[in-house]
Amino acid sequence: MAEKISTVRPWCPFCGDNVEKPREPINRKVDEFTMGVCQCGAIYTSDPTGHNIGAAMVEALVHACGDNWDMAWDLVPEDDYLTGRLENYDETTNQVADKKNIDGRRISGILYFVRLNSDIAEIVEQVTTKKKELDKAQANTVGSTTKPPEMEPARDPKRKKKRAKKYEIKEFADKQDIDSLVDFAFDDVKTLRFLQRLLYDPEEDKRWLYAWTIGKVCRRLSTRKPGAVSDLLQRLYEASTDSAATHWGLLETIGSIIINRPDIFGAFTRHIYMFRGAPSNRIQVLWALGSIAEERPDLVRNTPYYVLIDFIQHPDSFTRGHAVRLFGNIQATEVKSEIKKLIDDEAQVTIYEKGQPVHTTVGKLAEKALESISKREDNNE
Repeated sequence: MAEKISTVRPWCPFCGDNVEKPREPINRKVDEFTMGVCQCGAIYTSDPTGHNIGAAMVEALVHACGDNWDMAWDLVPEDDYLTGRLENYDETTNQVADKKNIDGRRISGILYFVRLNSDIAEIVEQVTTKKKELDKAQANTVGSTTKPPEMEPARDPKRKKKRAKKYEIKEFADKQDIDSLVDFAFDDVKTLRFLQRLLYDPEEDKRWLYAWTIGKVCRRLSTRKPGAVSDLLQRLYEASTDSAATHWGLLETIGSIIINRPDIFGAFTRHIYMFRGAPSNRIQVLWALGSIAEERPDLVRNTPYYVLIDFIQHPDSFTRGHAVRLFGNIQATEVKSEIKKLIDDEAQVTIYEKGQPVHTTVGKLAEKALESISKREDNNE
């Protein structure tokens, strides 16, 4: 006779009450685990494999701190918060098994719990409320380059619509004739596709310029046809996930579109993280996030940016430089000591600003980042 497996509902290690099945957060971020909240205030995350307990712990702590990574980084275990865990947890059935299998399925999941002490919990609530107010104010006072553009004039419905041709679109893009490109984009849906094809140019400088050009065209087109731009973003993301295709210019274009209209397309920022694992995409991911953060740091700070911290000490100088720029733009105080180590790093780096190459060094980027971080520290005093 087969050995009988005993299962029970999961419980909170702090209060002993049963807990509900963890669920995806409403504003789910890339790399997040499913999570839940116990009636006693404990936050718990689920790692179905049992192989990512470190990451699950970080997620639980960050969630407990109201998604405030700075605060989570400063808390001291035992003094500021307690942790607990349940092993042999099956997320599918929301049960804990006394053996490591249910109906023949191997069970190795873990529920990780974090509960802040009462004093810290009160501070988190106060800080979270203030942060929401600041983020709202910041979203309404973005830099001049991301100020929502004026509404494009309505086109005469009786006009003879222009038909886009590949060679014409390329010619206008090379001349940076944005007005003509916008006119064609309103008249012919193929215009954006022809622009996208330009990204396959073998010359890197041209790809970056074309990516920025698409961003500028979409900035104006979105005032009346945001759906067309959203569709383009979806196509770009889909094309970027094709492992068999060349991704030239795709992530640069995604970043450029978000930078030009963060008020509409800012939510697409978090999806950029999914491409960071491929070496061929790493620089573009860091550039896109760093450029978005330059105008709207709140959009990046509200994502799991800490998964990129290791890139600050990466052996590739371009990776180091772009990572330093990113963390400087979001004023990440938690990596200040790591960035200080790069002050004397004279490795050359090229950063593309508005489609144009800017040559600098990792050390100069580190100096600029430290200045930005210091300003945040001064404001918090």
